[in-house]
Amino acid sequence: MTSEDDPSAGASADEAGRGGRPYRPFAHLTAANSALYRQVMGVFVRAKQEFTVHLRPEDVHLGLPPVGRPSLDAVAAALVQLADWGNLRADPDTGRVTALEDFYRARSIYQLTREGEAAEEALAAYDGALGRRGELQAVALADIAAQLRAVLVLARRPEPDPAVAHLALLALVERFSGLAENARAFMGSLQRTVDLHEAEVEVFLAYKQRLIDYLERFIADLVTRGAEIAELLEELDAPPDGPVGPLLRLAAEREAADAAPDVAAEALAAAEARWQGRWDGLRAWFLSRPGRSSQAKLLRSAARQAVPQLLSVVQALNERRAGRSDRSADFRELARWFAEAPDDDARHRLWRSAFGLYSARHLTIDQEALADREAAPVPASASWYDAPGVRISPQLRRTGSYERRGRARAVQDRGEAKAYLAELARKQAGQTAAARARLVTRGEVRLSDLDELDRDAFRLFLLLLGDALSAWRPGTESVSATTNDGTMEIRLTRLPGGGTAEIHTLDGTLRGPEHLVEIVDLAPVPTPPLPTPSVPTPPVHTPPRGDTTGNDTTGDDRA
Repeated sequence: MTSEDDPSAGASADEAGRGGRPYRPFAHLTAANSALYRQVMGVFVRAKQEFTVHLRPEDVHLGLPPVGRPSLDAVAAALVQLADWGNLRADPDTGRVTALEDFYRARSIYQLTREGEAAEEALAAYDGALGRRGELQAVALADIAAQLRAVLVLARRPEPDPAVAHLALLALVERFSGLAENARAFMGSLQRTVDLHEAEVEVFLAYKQRLIDYLERFIADLVTRGAEIAELLEELDAPPDGPVGPLLRLAAEREAADAAPDVAAEALAAAEARWQGRWDGLRAWFLSRPGRSSQAKLLRSAARQAVPQLLSVVQALNERRAGRSDRSADFRELARWFAEAPDDDARHRLWRSAFGLYSARHLTIDQEALADREAAPVPASASWYDAPGVRISPQLRRTGSYERRGRARAVQDRGEAKAYLAELARKQAGQTAAARARLVTRGEVRLSDLDELDRDAFRLFLLLLGDALSAWRPGTESVSATTNDGTMEIRLTRLPGGGTAEIHTLDGTLRGPEHLVEIVDLAPVPTPPLPTPSVPTPPVHTPPRGDTTGNDTTGDDRA
């Protein structure tokens, strides 16, 4: 038996050849010539993929990139060091021996060891994980919809094939897992993509439009494909047990078929729970429920929010390039001025000029200071530096304020401002009421009949139309929505074959599919107050002053 047949013997021989030192297959990552070591190991990995086992130093040298290629002696030294670390295995090169003197020359051929190959696979996985960018896979949505249709066909069969059902569910889970993972990675790295402008402005400006188009295209696909996937999931989960329930049990039974007899029941229960959890996760990704939005809806909202973020970054970059104020550039310029200042006195003057941190100056004066000014007047043209100082309270210099006693300030009369606000509110209420009156329809009308609306009525109509469209669900033919204040209701009905509706306004033309619309005013009509019957008041007789008899002596004193 040779050392190649006995693994333990081979290991002992390798240990003895290296002086009993353990393998260090990752030591080349922290060495001085780590870049060269990585390139050399890359040559051996590519050679193994091409089914080449042994390489000579000349072969490795030719396999390196031509730009910046090191010398053959440097490559030979790197091979010896990698073999010492255990990444490579060195064997005597006896294939080119033609004379006795060749046996005394150190010539070797090299091949990857298991440890070196495992280290390279680990490094490739590490580099792939770091370099992998998340992506929003619109194609995956179409694949998921196709897989769901295939699962629905299997579910409708009386006796579906367990193998076919299991493979179909596995393909569905694999495609969905890839979509969810890529979407999570993409949204996690989107902010880092936005921050790209900090380092390379030109690259970001060239990249932003492609990213915005990419987001908008995915949002459109997510809206259309997401609705289709939601309908398929609802159909597969129809009560009481749902057509997908037997398929999930078939897949679980097929996975647990190879389990040991003593743990068969536990394996089957675990497999059923696992498949049910996968299906629940798929439903939660595309279907919302009360109190929790679906992941697809959250992803759509996050992708929509990314577009204005990118546009705001572009606006900031354009302002910076147009020469507007940039605080970071100002501080860098100020730092350069400080560095070029000739002495400390100049730096102090620059500090005071830039930040205005002079000594405290107080524009208050007391009676004693006024008496001194009357005795020795100071002209208004005198500099503050030459003028005599003002004595202030130590408390004012220490705390920055002191209490001044005196008459309270007069209360400001805000009656005029309140009257203006009341008049403005009254005008706005009148405009809103007029717009509501113009929008109210008498029964169902076509959208194209709502033509020549003024600005107030058109804005109110857009709000109503947005509420109706947000309440629209796939498969519905009619929808109704009420405003937040409950004063108006809109009912929108699909009109097949109606063509395109156009609504002309002062702000432009609104075009869209023709629908039947009915707008109802739900505000209560104010009831006029009932007239109050007038009751005649009996005259009251007041006796004249000084008259104690109570007789009515004059008509002028009658109340």
